[in-house]
Amino acid sequence: MYDAMCRAVSAGGGRLVPVSEADGLIWADPYRADLFPEVMAHANDLLWIQLPYAGIEPFLDHLDEDHRWTNAKGVYAPAVAETVMALLLALAKNLHGYARERSWTGPEGRILAGSRITILGGGGITSHLLPLLAPWGCDVTVVRRSDTPVPGADRTITGARLHEVLPLTDVLVLALALTAETTGIIDGPELDALPDHAVLVNVARGGHVVTDALVEALRGGRIGGAALDVTDPEPLPDGHPLWSLPNCLITPHIGNTPEMGLELLEPFVAENVRRFCDGADLLAPVDVALGY
Repeated sequence: MYDAMCRAVSAGGGRLVPVSEADGLIWADPYRADLFPEVMAHANDLLWIQLPYAGIEPFLDHLDEDHRWTNAKGVYAPAVAETVMALLLALAKNLHGYARERSWTGPEGRILAGSRITILGGGGITSHLLPLLAPWGCDVTVVRRSDTPVPGADRTITGARLHEVLPLTDVLVLALALTAETTGIIDGPELDALPDHAVLVNVARGGHVVTDALVEALRGGRIGGAALDVTDPEPLPDGHPLWSLPNCLITPHIGNTPEMGLELLEPFVAENVRRFCDGADLLAPVDVALGY
């Protein structure tokens, strides 16, 4: 990622300098947020900080009002939306179940067309997912902070009405930011409110779902299945009950891989560098108060 970010700085009209001389900082390693205080100790004139992912949980303790912060929200949305479709179809066609078999078994599965889909989150993933769902003629409800209509959705409601739509949901997709308000948003009562055939797809963050409640719901057949690209804890430890549940499909946070992501991130950062140099509005600003 380092080389790609160096190219992005040059492509955007910027110049690579030591952090002590920099006006902007492009953070290239999402796994080393622990180094942030040390780097910032040498930053004398820093005005802008670009973070590498849409999820910025590792940097929350460092957010301040002294700098302009941007992240990568929306950048990886096309790749993650494709992953949602793959997981939805895998669950509908029982591909996760058949992949575990060692002998010929009977037919199992359902069609996705006409399903009632509830999506938590109205950001970039959802905006890219809705056109992909359109050919299936699904009835789609988007749940977000505001009930301002989301183009392509049949209806948009606020989180206060979540329990109104859960009993009418065939597929529940989690595609929202992880905040104090959304941590554990799917717990026992929410899972119980779903029909017993409903499936859960989580491509957001593992912390949105109370894992023990999900295990019990899957184990007891209270929901039909789950596809999890993110888990809590993550990585999911060997021997965890989720691994052995036949109605659970787990992928190791590959909604956006480095191979997919760099191709999308590099031109995005280059554009933000260009905007910063020109004094223009930056893409994907972080709301410090909200934490995303």
